Amino acid sequence: MIDLRDLRENPETYRASQRARGADETLVDRIIEADESRRADLGAFESLRAEQKTVSKSVGKASPEERPAVLAHAKELAEQVKAAESRAKESEASLDELAHQFQNLIVGAPSGGEEDFVVLRHEGPEIRDFAAEGFEPADHLALGEGLDIIDTKRGAKVSGARFYYLKGWGMRLELALMTAALDKAAEHGFTPMITPTLVSPQIMSGTGFLGLHGDEIYYLPTDDLYLTGTSEVALAGYHSDEILELSDGPKRYMGWSTCYRREAGAAGKDTRGVIRVHQFNKAEMFAYVRPEDAEAEHQRLLAMEEEMLHLVNLPYRVIDTAAGDLGSSAARKFDCEAWLPTQERYMEVTSTSNCTTYQARRLSIREKRDGKTSPVATLNGTLATTRWIVALLENNQQADGSVVVPEGLRPYMGGLEVIEPVA
Repeated sequence: MIDLRDLRENPETYRASQRARGADETLVDRIIEADESRRADLGAFESLRAEQKTVSKSVGKASPEERPAVLAHAKELAEQVKAAESRAKESEASLDELAHQFQNLIVGAPSGGEEDFVVLRHEGPEIRDFAAEGFEPADHLALGEGLDIIDTKRGAKVSGARFYYLKGWGMRLELALMTAALDKAAEHGFTPMITPTLVSPQIMSGTGFLGLHGDEIYYLPTDDLYLTGTSEVALAGYHSDEILELSDGPKRYMGWSTCYRREAGAAGKDTRGVIRVHQFNKAEMFAYVRPEDAEAEHQRLLAMEEEMLHLVNLPYRVIDTAAGDLGSSAARKFDCEAWLPTQERYMEVTSTSNCTTYQARRLSIREKRDGKTSPVATLNGTLATTRWIVALLENNQQADGSVVVPEGLRPYMGGLEVIEPVA
């Protein structure tokens, strides 16, 4: 949720944010109007209630002749107070509904939509020239099937489209990635956690995931619970309704969890293999920091993601995501995209978002400083996920269908250097 006082004082800043996102900037004016109505109705209620208290106190002091009139007035005021309280609650609910529709105020993100990102830099090894090496690269699924480490056919038989089995070295490759991410997080002082993958509507809504992309989320109506698409949700909810102590620095966690996404509206896009699937595993960083430290923390999370990508020796680029492609809660987001040889494009493998105080306001996560409480800032970032296997297989394949294990992962793979095709 945004800062209503700041919106009232700086409405044009919020209109500009909405324009940059391609969102409805008239929402700013509707929120201001709703806030004025709320304050007027609340003022009327409090004025009537004060009058009611005064009249109630006067009943005992009234003479027998005056008492019937005073009692009648007290009764009339009681009805007026009840009606005024109802109007104040309705106004509060209307404002709350509008405020929850507002996406986070962007901080430095480029304007525009999905294609308007800014490339900040290219990193990692040089992109391989497979033609010069004398063979055409196979895609990750063909490689995975040849190595007998990915089985999408039986995944579809058992669960439907976009499900899969990782087997043998495929399973161990994913565990290697996740364990390397765990070690990286621990090295940087993050507390590792296995998180719940089912959360309440209050927590899901509080993180901002039930807005524009609510159709991406699996919902269990019988239990009134949502399956999480990232452990960010459970980690954000971990300190909901709490006052944190951040005087010694940020609170940092890494969540290891299975994630679920409906991938609604993604028909025909990356449906082959394990690029865009309904179930996957992910190691997610999450940090609670003071608002003035959020931008520095954002760079810290990005640097950790890049350390992981250097560990597995992938060619990648870093992009500054455009405002219109940000999630509702993100004020700014950096993605790392690994090179995908068979599609001759870059594919997102990590994201890190600065959510400023947006989620903390919705989840009532505060810090007490100088005798006052105020919202903290929250940030998140990916350290590893199942999708990395796609880039690892394609970029490290050999002409005979084998795949070289990146040197940084070999200690997590029992020293294995090459995954060989199954005869």
